[in-house]
Amino acid sequence: MFTKRLTVCFMLLAATTAITNSGCFQAAGPSLGIFSIPIPVSPYFQKIQEDKYHIHERYGRVPILGPATNGEVIALDPPSDDEVMRALERADAVQGGVPFLHEHQRNNVQIIKEKIADYIDPPRVYPLIGPAQLHHAHYKCTVYYTDRKIVGYPTPHTLVDEDAVEVIYIDHNHFHMAGDPDLGDNNTHY
Repeated sequence: MFTKRLTVCFMLLAATTAITNSGCFQAAGPSLGIFSIPIPVSPYFQKIQEDKYHIHERYGRVPILGPATNGEVIALDPPSDDEVMRALERADAVQGGVPFLHEHQRNNVQIIKEKIADYIDPPRVYPLIGPAQLHHAHYKCTVYYTDRKIVGYPTPHTLVDEDAVEVIYIDHNHFHMAGDPDLGDNNTHY
């Protein structure tokens, strides 16, 4: 009986030593204690942060281009399909749904992009930029798709809309420097 208790105590001591001296609980060097244990993050919150960074990296900044020439000023590239679909998801607040409970799918997507307006403002002085002109380009993006909603509770059924249409308006703005940037001549007439 005594040897059985001694064996159990020895095993508990060995397990405690193994746990506290491995992985996140290292004895040497500075330690964060209980805060060194990783905390799982929900995929929902992770996706929100990834989308926020993706939009900031690709679409959230306004480029500053060289001076506009005297000829016709043409806007940069039209919105990408990714930008249109992300704007559509933000407008509808649809991110796919909850599996086996309520799912939302967009299939057979066709996007038509039309330029509505393309104009440039007169030069003015912008803080941190200097004399510049703001170039506006407005696009109307019509998205044709098959809308499929799969409902799993309380009664499983599927709703299909073959002719779903959404219209998204996207604005692209960028700056053109005023004057000659190579010569440092910013003597433009305001």
